[in-house]
Amino acid sequence: MKLHDLVKGKSSLWIFGYGSLVWKPGFAYNRSKVGYIKGYKRRFWHGDDFHRGDKEKPGRVVTLVSDQEACTWGVAYEVPECQIEESLQYLNVREVLSGGYATEMVEFIPKEKSPDSLLALVYIATSENPIYLGPASDKEIAAQISICSGNTGHNIEYLHRLAEFMRLCCPEVEDEHLFSIEAARSSVFRPLSLNCSTIFSLFLCL
Repeated sequence: MKLHDLVKGKSSLWIFGYGSLVWKPGFAYNRSKVGYIKGYKRRFWHGDDFHRGDKEKPGRVVTLVSDQEACTWGVAYEVPECQIEESLQYLNVREVLSGGYATEMVEFIPKEKSPDSLLALVYIATSENPIYLGPASDKEIAAQISICSGNTGHNIEYLHRLAEFMRLCCPEVEDEHLFSIEAARSSVFRPLSLNCSTIFSLFLCL
């Protein structure tokens, strides 16, 4: 079923972010919820030759890999009906045309106590994508992240923001893959100086 058919007639659309969308959605929304989806693990296996890298030195950003035993934490945004088309057009440029991601509908489970789950749209890059990089060791991924930068900023910033989101909004969750790469980068390379007061205005946790 096409994306247009999935959202047709809906009074709102939930969009789930697990990478840069957790701190920079870039579209209008009514409210946000921290939570998770089941059946996927987050991995720095996707290449980025626009936002966090370039053609010569592609950065590494996260995608989702199917794993029935795993879950991935992030943020879901409720987009009102009047903003759905505009939001999807924006995300099509950001995630599909520039990032190489495709869309799926998944079950989102809010962190807050709620009897019901939500159906949410998510963007996933697979191994069929030309800039998909695939698995590597934590040190190899950390080394690549440390030397890459793109139109949106340095790849280190991307890693750091995602790790801080998890610590601030999901402190009870141990994301081994994410934190192992962060630790590997910190042990080998000098930390990048970041303006934390700007980066971590995380209203998402409210």
